[in-house]
Amino acid sequence: MNDRFDFAFDFDLDELAPADAASEEAVERFWSGDLTALSQHHTTPNGSHSFVIAHDQSATWGIPGAPQVMAIAVARDLTRFTYTLETSHHATVSFAQAWLVERGCPPEKIAKIHGGSLKPADDLTVWVERQVRESGTRYEVLDNHTVDSDPCETWTLTRDSRADEAPIRVFHEEWVHDAGTYTMREGAFADVGAARSWLDDRSGPLPEPPEHSDDNGAVVRARVARIALARSAGASAAPKASLDAPRTPPGPVQRPVQGRLL
Repeated sequence: MNDRFDFAFDFDLDELAPADAASEEAVERFWSGDLTALSQHHTTPNGSHSFVIAHDQSATWGIPGAPQVMAIAVARDLTRFTYTLETSHHATVSFAQAWLVERGCPPEKIAKIHGGSLKPADDLTVWVERQVRESGTRYEVLDNHTVDSDPCETWTLTRDSRADEAPIRVFHEEWVHDAGTYTMREGAFADVGAARSWLDDRSGPLPEPPEHSDDNGAVVRARVARIALARSAGASAAPKASLDAPRTPPGPVQRPVQGRLL
């Protein structure tokens, strides 16, 4: 899979017409020159749908704080020779994945990120990302912000439709370039004002969701433990390089343009 992709080649729309005005407008605005593919899934055998997550490099010199992850969904009607195209920007890959899953992409097909991205620092990060990716319409996104200079972070301010207590949730992602990792945490607040106050002054740790400390906390811990076990099994099953194998000397490290990219 190529990290860079060409819009006309991969989406194969040359013989098709936009099905509606929104798709026509989306195509007119679309330019793949600034996009680097992070993950993509194309249905088979007839290729009726395409789902892509990409890093939008143009956002790095646009409005400060603008989201840099683009989700793209294409649906082709091969009997009518038409297509629909939708795009959406997100602060984090997991929210972009959730957007695509809502449009029919199987979660497991878009979960793996390619292109030398940073790795989750711990199992709780993996669990929080999975929770977002498979959340459906649970989280209403109210705002987000991306900072790609030190300290590198993103946050997404949401309203959790399933939370009876502290329904305003902040998903905070922080990147550690030297370690090649990132963390994501979920914080809970009574209202938007309290969440914005924390985001402005960071006077204390991110408040944990109430359900993490009640009876549901055991469920969360069990799920994180299962993720840890699966990750451990995957690591032990991975082939190890032979001691006699030739080693490539490390080259210069290129600083990411955006925190998740190398």
